[in-house]
Amino acid sequence: MDLLRSEPMQLVQLIIPIEAAHRSISYLGDLGLVQFKDLNADKSPFQRTYATQIKRCGEMARTLRLFKEQMTKAGVSPSMQNTRNSVIDLDHLEVKLKELEADLLENKANNEKLQHTYNELVEYKLVLEKVGEFFSSAQNSAVAQQREHDVQTTVKGSIDSPLLLEQETTAFSAKQVKLGFISGLVPREKSIPFERILFRATRGNVFMKQAVIDKPVLDPISGEKVDKNVFVVFYSGERVKSKILKICDAFGANRYPFSDDLGKQFQMIREVSGKLSELKTTIDVGLLHWNTLLQSIGHQYEQWSLLLRREKAVYHTLNMLSFNVTRKCLLAEGWCPVFATSQIQKVLQRATRDCNSQVGAIFQVLQTKESPPTYFYTNKFTSSFQEIVDAYGVAKYQEANPGVYTIITFPFLFAVMFGDWGHGICILLASLYLIIREKKYSSQKLGDIMQMAFGGRYVIAMMAIFSIYTGFIYNEFFSVPFAIFAPSAYACRDPSCRDASTTGLIKVRNTYPFGLDPVWHGSRSELPFLNSLKMKMSILLGVCQMNLGIILSYFNAKYFGSSIDVWHQFVPQMIFLNSLFGYLSLIIIVKWFTGSQADLYHVMIYMFLSPTDDLGENQLFVGQKFLQLGLLLSALVAVPWMLLPKPFLLKKQHEERHQGQSYSLVHSTDDPIESGPHSPHGHEGFEFSEVFVHQLIHTIEFVLGAVSNTASYLRLWALSLAHSELSSVFYDKVLLMAWEFNNTVILIVGVIVFICATVGVLLLMETLSAFLHALRLHWVEFQNKFYVGDGYKFAPFSFALLSDEDEL
Repeated sequence: MDLLRSEPMQLVQLIIPIEAAHRSISYLGDLGLVQFKDLNADKSPFQRTYATQIKRCGEMARTLRLFKEQMTKAGVSPSMQNTRNSVIDLDHLEVKLKELEADLLENKANNEKLQHTYNELVEYKLVLEKVGEFFSSAQNSAVAQQREHDVQTTVKGSIDSPLLLEQETTAFSAKQVKLGFISGLVPREKSIPFERILFRATRGNVFMKQAVIDKPVLDPISGEKVDKNVFVVFYSGERVKSKILKICDAFGANRYPFSDDLGKQFQMIREVSGKLSELKTTIDVGLLHWNTLLQSIGHQYEQWSLLLRREKAVYHTLNMLSFNVTRKCLLAEGWCPVFATSQIQKVLQRATRDCNSQVGAIFQVLQTKESPPTYFYTNKFTSSFQEIVDAYGVAKYQEANPGVYTIITFPFLFAVMFGDWGHGICILLASLYLIIREKKYSSQKLGDIMQMAFGGRYVIAMMAIFSIYTGFIYNEFFSVPFAIFAPSAYACRDPSCRDASTTGLIKVRNTYPFGLDPVWHGSRSELPFLNSLKMKMSILLGVCQMNLGIILSYFNAKYFGSSIDVWHQFVPQMIFLNSLFGYLSLIIIVKWFTGSQADLYHVMIYMFLSPTDDLGENQLFVGQKFLQLGLLLSALVAVPWMLLPKPFLLKKQHEERHQGQSYSLVHSTDDPIESGPHSPHGHEGFEFSEVFVHQLIHTIEFVLGAVSNTASYLRLWALSLAHSELSSVFYDKVLLMAWEFNNTVILIVGVIVFICATVGVLLLMETLSAFLHALRLHWVEFQNKFYVGDGYKFAPFSFALLSDEDEL
């Protein structure tokens, strides 16, 4: 397979017998290499052939959602125990789901009814106990008061006292009124408003008593635990009773009957306790059956869910096919890779054979001028890099794929800004942890940030590996240098020099073999030296990547057969870019090799201002002046070369293509070839002014972009220095300062602060910052040289792409 170009695609037509249609589409879904076109786009979903089957799938999906909801409430997790070898079709599944739903709903209704009765009896028992305590305490109080009254009457009595007492008693008995009462439970949060409303509605002609229940009780109506109070209200008169009942209903107070007869109270308590015991046993048996039923559903839920998603996807695809009533077949059109031709034909043959169809499916390739979809074959390693490119825009069909180069260039440019092999090891360990546990995490639902990190685990791993590499070049381990590959090449000039961070160093050994010599860290010239090194390295990397982009534009033009773009776009662009910034890269390398003290800023500035002046001490090699003059002239020539020839050549091509067509015979327009886009009466006019303006804009954009893009690569230098300096600040001002205090507590606090700062700032924020800047360099500075990105992805019908989150 060609990694640089998308897979060759073809538009195919499938003629499938009606009896083999379902199985053929199902097998093609397993293959996952055909993107079907909707041939019924003018029809609504309800007018399509298989609307009834989709409605059936929707009803079964509703049943499965009901099962899922009940399993979640009961804490039952779906599993796949002993169901992988069982085969079930849609009709049997529909019958099975209806039976289970009826059983589940009946069981649920019975359980809810029993639980409702049980909750009512629990509340009734509480009312009997608490209200019984009210009456018992009131009776005891009345007896005590009567005895006290009798004693007082006996002591203070006289001869006429019995007569007067009898008269008073008779009069009191005549005035005595029988009081009624209502008892029940009211939510505790409503108890005070409930009492106030009762008092106001009856004008104070009630007496109410409440008792707090220690534990929450299950409300019979809502089924939720609620804090409640037991109440009893004494009243007189039917009108007052009617008001009390209405207020109880308004406040959601549950009323229960109560007898003031002590014997009946004990009898009712015994009856309620017995019923509660019986109901508890019945409810436990019902819950056991309920859990057993849900577990049996849970064992097959995933299989049923997968089958239903597959069937629904098959019928949605069948609805995209055109139905031929007379021939009793379905007509399908779609895109597929060329390499999949034999596989598709075998699948169709197997489907017709399995259905015992007497007519085989027909596979034929159609000729079309439509732009095919773009299909790059990727795996779990390359897919994340391809997603970085696709986020900018999907490649046009057969356009050069930047994803191939992004695998190397993206993590490398990130590492240039994040060069520290200590930080790189930390990131590598985190990415390896995600890679090792990818089977576990791929089957789980992760959060947004975690899912993003897991999806890019291989990108992060590559970024970490390249960061370790550039960290060795910068010789930084959490900003600390180490002489890993050899001793430092420098030493003190005399014994009075106590360290390697002052002047007086001389070279005593061979040059440090790999990366930056550790003695440069901490020296007075460290920052200017690193500034110069990283700035020049950024320019070199930027010019190389921009040249790569222009070379890829050449391959695109060559592949699509555009000789005009090859000679009048690629060549002048290469000349312009390398005449200026290619030359700058050359003198940077020459200065490194020769050790010259030439000022490159002066060289480049006066190359434009005074190209004929002598270079003097800024001359790097013989003939530099004449080379600069030649490069300056070539850069000036390249600009009109990009601007002028292409519009005139396109105009000439257009005239040659349609030369003499205006005098050709007029044929019948019934011929599709004659009425095509290149027919004498069908071609579009050529607007030279529009083409010229477009080319002018493109030329200005490239010339200005060459300067701005090169300057944009200096972000590699800026972020690299920022990362290095931040790491050095955290090490020197936090960890070393804590060490100097010679205090264990301060040292522990310093280590904790250092770790938090390193993780939070350097390993998270700096990683994100470098990632975004590397992304910008690829999208803007690299891909704009050759990448159009106006294609659309190949989206085949594939069961492998169905996820658990797809709507049932």
